[in-house]
Amino acid sequence: MKISELLNGVKFEIIRGAEDREITEVVYDNRKLTADCLFVCIVGANFDGHSAIGDAVKAGAGAVVVSREVDIPEESDITVIRVEDTRYAMAYIAANYNGNPADKLKTIGVTGTKGKTTVTYMIKSILEQAGHKVGLVGTIETIIGDKHYPSKNTTPDSYLLQEYFKEMVEEGIDTVVMEVSSQGLMLHRTQGFVFDFGIFTNIEPDHIGPNEHKDFEDYIHCKSLLFKQCKIGIVNGDDEHVSEVTRDHTCELYTYGTKEGNDYVATDMRLTRGIGHIGVDFHVKGRTNMDVQVSTPGRFSVYNALTAVALCDNFGVTEAEVRKALKEVRVKGRIELVHVSDDFTLMIDYAHNAMALESLLSTLKAYNPHRLVSVFGCGGNRDRNRRFEMGEVSGRLADFTIITSDNPRFEEPLDIMADIVKGIEKTDGIYITIADRKEAIRYAITHGEPGDIIVLAGKGHEDYQEIKGVKYPMDERVLIDEILREENLKKD
Repeated sequence: MKISELLNGVKFEIIRGAEDREITEVVYDNRKLTADCLFVCIVGANFDGHSAIGDAVKAGAGAVVVSREVDIPEESDITVIRVEDTRYAMAYIAANYNGNPADKLKTIGVTGTKGKTTVTYMIKSILEQAGHKVGLVGTIETIIGDKHYPSKNTTPDSYLLQEYFKEMVEEGIDTVVMEVSSQGLMLHRTQGFVFDFGIFTNIEPDHIGPNEHKDFEDYIHCKSLLFKQCKIGIVNGDDEHVSEVTRDHTCELYTYGTKEGNDYVATDMRLTRGIGHIGVDFHVKGRTNMDVQVSTPGRFSVYNALTAVALCDNFGVTEAEVRKALKEVRVKGRIELVHVSDDFTLMIDYAHNAMALESLLSTLKAYNPHRLVSVFGCGGNRDRNRRFEMGEVSGRLADFTIITSDNPRFEEPLDIMADIVKGIEKTDGIYITIADRKEAIRYAITHGEPGDIIVLAGKGHEDYQEIKGVKYPMDERVLIDEILREENLKKD
């Protein structure tokens, strides 16, 4: 492919060399340089690709894309292309190199502080019920047909994202739903195409700090970029920051929420609970009228489901297909019910910070359990304040807390647990410490009382435990199954 074709949609200047040069490959990792490739110099947190210009020349690269002046040996015939932002340019280059696959897909982007993962799986389930072939890109995994690729980032780098899109097209997939993180938007990972639909779930202060966002205003601004990159926006009209998130939007806009005036309004909410079931029923009025049952608990489940209802209404999905899918959808590690007893309820959830844990426990308390039991730990080599905060939240909201290990990384589990204890002791909360996570779960199950709701928090979809730089296999679902068999509680 010629350089000029790769740069379609990019504002650029040829500093030296030929624009019509033929390029064999696009590379942004200096360890993968090849002859006649185009090397995009990305400025990262720990490495600046501009420092590898010499490597590109030695490898015989055909062209380099830069955002500042670089020194090139006089004898080299390499083409130098100057752009304002190499990450932004790479998104277009990657799209062009892969044949602009997003143009052959219906693209749905979901952004927000919470709910992105659940909403993407809900939408995938509903659209598949309606006969679509749906790919998914998100925090847990990328799904392309029968293939599941574990995720390193919520939103992949633009080059990998375009490769995924290309593979989806080749697999006959017609729609992709993806999580769009604020980092992904800030780093231009989703440039190079326009989303058919952009969705906003909610926003709260998060991801603020080094290598993330300088402040809450910057976080909001990055979220808002999605609504300048989509055709139709579907947003939470109840969120207090919705006007800031949608400021200067260029898309057609629809709102959803529980307040009158939204395009899709949830009314008549009713909490439901039975054997192996905890959920919520409600009615939707406005642009559509239908009753909905969701098999996950609480108010945030209503918002997640409303999001999916609004999207699928604009997609032309029937009410019957929407209702059926919402009742059946399950998301790994997101309020994931695991049946261990008819007497009490046990669930796995990814809540791994104080904000998420407080939201989850507050939601579950509304179901008036006999006891609300919280089982969690905190990750090592992370902000210690998270441990104090999570301990305090659990002590305040749970009736009983089992403090255990999460991913200790290079710290000692007992030291991490001691920090959690400091937080919980600011409250009147009752607790026990059990360092071995399997034994902590065993204790919770074998001491479960009728009417209890037990939450295993923090690991969610993760199937490993990271200790001293090594990721050991550890899936809570497997641990639960082993415990049930060892305790002769398994019903085959």
